[in-house]
Amino acid sequence: MKENNIPQHIAIIMDGNGRWATERGRERSFGHQAGVEAVRRITSECTRLGVKYLTLYTFSTENWNRPADEISALMGLVLTSLEDEIFMKNNVRFRVIGDMKRLPEEVQKKLWETMEHTAENDAMTMVVALSYSSRWEITDAMREIVRPILQDWESGYSEKEIEERITEETISQHLNTYFMPDPDLLIRTGGELRISNYLLWQIAYSELYFCDTYWPDFDEECLHKAIESYQSRQRRFGKTEEQVEEELNK
Repeated sequence: MKENNIPQHIAIIMDGNGRWATERGRERSFGHQAGVEAVRRITSECTRLGVKYLTLYTFSTENWNRPADEISALMGLVLTSLEDEIFMKNNVRFRVIGDMKRLPEEVQKKLWETMEHTAENDAMTMVVALSYSSRWEITDAMREIVRPILQDWESGYSEKEIEERITEETISQHLNTYFMPDPDLLIRTGGELRISNYLLWQIAYSELYFCDTYWPDFDEECLHKAIESYQSRQRRFGKTEEQVEEELNK
């Protein structure tokens, strides 16, 4: 692994907690608890490597359809895991993306407290996607963009004026992730080969990495393998290989 080519933003779909627990004859909540330990390991290692943003898919809007007891256990786990001093120990800022209004009030309160407590930390930003889905996020952004246009509709807008007001940059600025760059690398654990409604707009040019390892077993070595795979690729962003080589040699 080349330490001079570390992705600045890594997004992870932390999959396999439930299957990890089931294979051990335990309740799914046991797998989620083990998954928190993996979060601690990977957060510490990403900070050490110089990653600037780590975004973790923790609970999707679709996850609200899970059994009530599992949802309750997950919400309780959010509360207890935020007591961890890993944020201050590693100088990590904490942020949340997602529809926080759907979360229990005590969870919302704890999330805001943790964000305020870690606001001045600057080694890395850990972003937790809670009650999040990309389609929800994009839909919400469209409503925010269109609302002032509709309010001023009587003043009249030409088609060109609307095009100028709704650009790719405008959309990006209204997404939950407005405060950080798009992911360089997206990792999914657990053996599934899909994106699951996660950061669909933001990963347009991200490198994708899938592994069979369940999230509770994902460790520093697994992270290094993912980064090594990322480093072996040429990121062209629509350009030719020759154009990229020319830019690198300038």
